[in-house]
Amino acid sequence: MSSEFRRRVAVVGATGLAGQQFLVALADHPWFELVALAASERSAGKPYAAAITRSDGSSSWLCDEPFPQRLAEMPVVEAARLDLSGVDLVFSAVESDAARQLEPIYAEEVPVISTASAFRYEDDVPILVPGLNLEHAALLKRQQRERGWKGFVAPQPNCTAIGLVIVLAPLARAFGLRAVVMTSFQALSGAGKSPGVAAMDILDNVVPYIPGEEEKVEKETRKVLGSLAGERIEPLDLPVSATCTRVNVRDGHFESVSVSLERAASPAEVCEALGSFGREFTDLGLPSSPSELIRVLEDPYRPQPRLDRDLNGGMTTVVGRVREDRALPHGIKLVLLSHNTKMGASKGATLLAEHLVQQGLA
Repeated sequence: MSSEFRRRVAVVGATGLAGQQFLVALADHPWFELVALAASERSAGKPYAAAITRSDGSSSWLCDEPFPQRLAEMPVVEAARLDLSGVDLVFSAVESDAARQLEPIYAEEVPVISTASAFRYEDDVPILVPGLNLEHAALLKRQQRERGWKGFVAPQPNCTAIGLVIVLAPLARAFGLRAVVMTSFQALSGAGKSPGVAAMDILDNVVPYIPGEEEKVEKETRKVLGSLAGERIEPLDLPVSATCTRVNVRDGHFESVSVSLERAASPAEVCEALGSFGREFTDLGLPSSPSELIRVLEDPYRPQPRLDRDLNGGMTTVVGRVREDRALPHGIKLVLLSHNTKMGASKGATLLAEHLVQQGLA
């Protein structure tokens, strides 16, 4: 483990799906040493393996990757009682209501990298995407000063917004953006146990509504793509129209996107802008980084979730069917695929932490 970047880390919400994904991302991490696991009072006091064992003796381990056996006997502590004296950084994988209560407690002492939406819309909180808007991290100093924290809260975007902003960022820089219309076809793994996605609801079906999702995508897209103005973010003046649906796919959020550009660009020029985006970031060689942020496919039948979601460990946004959209001024339309439980969740948050640490910000 590199002594320069070595950090002792805790995962809060460790027994849930997002928390388990953090354990996978951190199990053999070269920079981050997992030293504490925290969850609800119900799980506190148990070894981790026992905390994810159901009453019938079966395991509730939900990841495809094997359970990290070395964590089996690690004790789970109550999230509200997490001792930070031996912790350098916290990964938060709790629901937003719990995050609103817990994350400020942790941030008083150490940086918090969060998958929750609790603080995304605060004026002094950036929504950070690795390789895209690190300049927004300047707000973290404002957080520390105004809130009296030694650490900070740095959330990543909603798992639907992250693929969209990664694709829109190079288009905004190369051609400018006038308007965006997006329809998502979102995987079941993004829903947990939300209403409308139980087995018999989703079988042979599409659920046309995901509560709060469209508002999150529209608001977060403008903030992520916005510009830093002093110690605040000026959201991008961009109409974003989102329709978010749930489909019978296990992993991978698929999106159909139409963009009105400020200046005309051919599909070939758009493909070049997308494919070359983020090379300075990927050249950093961070442990969780893909070799490319975006890959553009020429096959008109791709991307497909089952075939393409795991590209580069699920960390690359895959784009296809780039073509002219004659219904919009300087219109371009495309489809994209982003792995909602990899780049859109814990592994993406781990990459964000790596970038902040590498830049001396955490």
